[in-house]
Amino acid sequence: MTSEASRGRPERGFLAPLRAAAMIALLAGAAGSIAFMLRVGRRNNSRALVVLFGIWVLSPFLALVLANLVSRPWTVLARTTLYSVMLVLTLGSLAVYGNVAFGPPRAKPAFAFLVVPLASWLVIAIVVSMGVIVSGRLSRRGDGA
Repeated sequence: MTSEASRGRPERGFLAPLRAAAMIALLAGAAGSIAFMLRVGRRNNSRALVVLFGIWVLSPFLALVLANLVSRPWTVLARTTLYSVMLVLTLGSLAVYGNVAFGPPRAKPAFAFLVVPLASWLVIAIVVSMGVIVSGRLSRRGDGA
């Protein structure tokens, strides 16, 4: 069970390396995603469209960085959920984008760069919210409330 003692404490044990790995992966994933997007869109003449795609592709990564910044007072379970989502979404995004960039030619390669961020936003909203809610309930139950 989680208690108030686990809120806001310095990260110890498995949580500190998990956080470090998640942040490194997130930064590398954001850079890799942009690189793959630029490779796929290299023949596009519209700079505005490339910039808009870049913003959209980076948006889930930026949301996860912001979530990491506000997660200090969260319980260990909620932060573990966040860091796990950071790792899974980064690896999944890079796998899809890499397949589009270096895989067989596609009729509409931009589709992946529209759908993956949308799916990432949905996963972030659902999974991280559930982690925070469940850990809050466990925390209250452990406090005798």
